[in-house]
Amino acid sequence: MRFTGSFVPFVVLSMLPFAFSCQTLQPETAQPETAVAIPAAETAQDQALSKSVRARLLADKKVDLSGIKVVSNSGTVYLSGTVRSLDARQQAIKLAWEVRGVQSVVNSLEVQ
Repeated sequence: MRFTGSFVPFVVLSMLPFAFSCQTLQPETAQPETAVAIPAAETAQDQALSKSVRARLLADKKVDLSGIKVVSNSGTVYLSGTVRSLDARQQAIKLAWEVRGVQSVVNSLEVQ
């Protein structure tokens, strides 16, 4: 079987999309994370809510939640800092939701 002159360029050109598409399918190593803006100032009511949530976290004896920073803004509680496990992170979120006055919880906790 003999290949014609137009068949070889056709094969080469048809393979180009596959060669270049593989490069675009590779995940980027440095993808930007979505950052949450944590309020800088709290009202007296926000401070009271943060204090209640912080006390609830520190009272828990199941896991160490002492590395968590709590900030509130109009019923929204922002949790940031580090915890040692996924279970600790879930426990912190659960405890924050249980505090009276909490309307939403924003989780920015990192697991070590």
